[in-house]
Amino acid sequence: MRRVVITGLGTVNPCGLSVVSSWQALTAGESGITAISSFDCSQHASRIAGECKGFVPENHVPKRDVRSMDRFIHLSIAASDELMRDVGLDADDPARLRTGTLVGVGLGGLAYIENTCKVLAEKGPNKITPYFIPASIANLAPGHISMKHGLKGVSYTLTSACASGAHAIGEAFRTIARGELTACVAGGAEAVVTPLGVAGFAAMRALSRRNDEPTRASRPWDSDRDGFVIAEGAALLFLEEHEHARKRGAKIYAEIVGYGASADAYHLTQPAPEGEGAQRAMLASLQDAQLNAEQIQYVNAHGTSTPVGDVLELRALRAVFGAHAEARSGGLWVSSTKSMTGHLLGGAGGLEALICALALADGVVPPTINLDQPDPEAQGFDLVPHEARRRAIDYALSNSFGFGGTNASLILKRYS
Repeated sequence: MRRVVITGLGTVNPCGLSVVSSWQALTAGESGITAISSFDCSQHASRIAGECKGFVPENHVPKRDVRSMDRFIHLSIAASDELMRDVGLDADDPARLRTGTLVGVGLGGLAYIENTCKVLAEKGPNKITPYFIPASIANLAPGHISMKHGLKGVSYTLTSACASGAHAIGEAFRTIARGELTACVAGGAEAVVTPLGVAGFAAMRALSRRNDEPTRASRPWDSDRDGFVIAEGAALLFLEEHEHARKRGAKIYAEIVGYGASADAYHLTQPAPEGEGAQRAMLASLQDAQLNAEQIQYVNAHGTSTPVGDVLELRALRAVFGAHAEARSGGLWVSSTKSMTGHLLGGAGGLEALICALALADGVVPPTINLDQPDPEAQGFDLVPHEARRRAIDYALSNSFGFGGTNASLILKRYS
C-alpha cells in the first residue's frame, strides 16, 4: 500500500472565505454564526445559521453560468480554485489523467429545487429551465471541478448525510493507497440554508433556537445546549501519492494513515446506545493506521451540540480511549469546531479533516467555544474550552456521523 499525503487545501465556510482567514478565525475562537440573511426567516423557529457572508460566485464562475448551478456547486468550485492554486500542479502534468474528484454532498441543490417547484406551481412545466437537473444533482460538484481543472480520474459523489465529506476523503485515501489513482480532490460541500432546509431540521427539533444569541448558540457538550446550528460551505483536500508529491517538491501538510467506517443498524436519526457504531469506526481507523489508542493526541469530534449525540460521542470516546481520555493524563485533547462553524452537514467531514491537517502542521488545537457549564458526561475530558492551545501533535482523529447510523473516522499524521 502506498503512502498518501495532503498537498493542498481549499475552503469557503462561515468562518472564512479562504484557508488563511478560516484558520485565523478558528484559532482565535471566533464564531461564524449569525442571523439568517439569505431569506425571510421571521416565521421559522430557528433563525440563525452559518452563512458564507460576502461570497461572490462570479469570482469563480462566469457570470453567464452562475444561474445554471446551485449554490453548493458555486461553493465547491471556489474551494477547488484555492485548492489547485495551493497544489501548484503543472497544467501539463500527466498526473491530471490519474487525479480523481470525490466530493461528499448530503442533500444536493435544495435551493434550486425549491425555486423550481415554485415556477412549476405558478407558471407550469413549460417554464422549467433545462438547467434544473444538472444544477441540482449532487455529482455536479465533482463534475464541475474535474472539468474546470482537467482532472480525468474517477469522479463521483458520496452521499451519507453528515458523514459524506469524511467518507469521500476515506475512499480517496484507499483508492490512492491501492495504486488506482495518483491523486484526488476530496472533501465535502453543502448549501441548504434555505426555507425548506431550515424548516425541515427545525421540525425534527434538531436545531438550536437561541435566536437572540447567534454566536453562543452552538455549544457542544455544554449543559445548556439545545441543538445544532445549520451551516453551508465547502472544504477540499488534495490527496496525493507520497512519492509523486516528494518528487515534484510539493508542500505537504499532513499524511492520512487511517480510515474506518461502520453502520449503527439502529435508528433513523439517533446514534446507537453508548455510541457503539462510532466506537467501531474509530477502532477500525486505528487498526487501519496500525496505531494504539494512546498514540492519538487530538480528536476533532463530531460534536454537533445536540443533547443526545454529544453524550453518546463522549461515551464512545471513553470506551475507545479509556484512561487516555482523562484530562489529568494530559494525553487526549478533544474539541468541536462546530461550536464556531456550525454544522456543514455533508461538508462537515471535509472541513474538519482540513482543520486537523492545519492543527498538525501548525501545532495548534482550535477550541470548543461556548463551553461554559460542561455536561456531567464530560467529566475527565479535556475539551479545550474557549481558547486555542499550542501542542505538537503527531496523530489526530476526525469523527463524522450521520442520519441512518453512518459513521466515519479519519486519522491524520504529522508529516516528517
